[in-house]
Amino acid sequence: MSSPKLLILDCDSTLSAIEGIDELARSCGPEVFARVEAMTHDAMDGKLPVEAVFGRRLEIIRPEASHVAAVGQRYIDTVEPTAKSMLAAVRAAGWTPLIISGGFRQAIRPLADFLGIERVEAVDLFFDGQGRYTGFDEAYPTTRSGGKPEVINRLRAELAPSKIVMIGDGVSDLETKPVVDLFVGFGRYATREKVRREATAFIMSLAELEKVLP
Repeated sequence: MSSPKLLILDCDSTLSAIEGIDELARSCGPEVFARVEAMTHDAMDGKLPVEAVFGRRLEIIRPEASHVAAVGQRYIDTVEPTAKSMLAAVRAAGWTPLIISGGFRQAIRPLADFLGIERVEAVDLFFDGQGRYTGFDEAYPTTRSGGKPEVINRLRAELAPSKIVMIGDGVSDLETKPVVDLFVGFGRYATREKVRREATAFIMSLAELEKVLP
């Protein structure tokens, strides 16, 4: 089997316009939404480590399974408008797309299916038989700083790819720069100054991705 070329995509504010955790907070009212959104911005801008807000946000929200399913549909409704055409083009050029996210697998899976992306590396949420929140996979790498590089190193060991490109909007994505062949910053929905400054390439539309791929 030949070595794959991996195109790794962030989900929130990259493949979709929304931040899933913020959408879950919306269902709890404006005060909770404002509080959680501020924590998300601080983490994505690198002002707070991911682990400082990850569990806290979920404990504030305590999302139900039905809310997570609704966010899954919101991801599809707010998909980046050039994502499908970009994915068709990169697949034709021999790239295998996958998603690595600090978001939630159950919410991201519908978007991945909509886009024809097989593999999703994200955090599992846990619910009881009535769909009430009971916790999350606290051991999963993307719940903490340095998590996305850790997942990429695992993928490298498992798949022996010939090339790896990462694209995303946040500082957690930028952390992958030392372990990938190319890091592409994304600014359509949120231009984070540190990411724009330090990315090897920076684009405002996924349609631009094909021309920066190695």
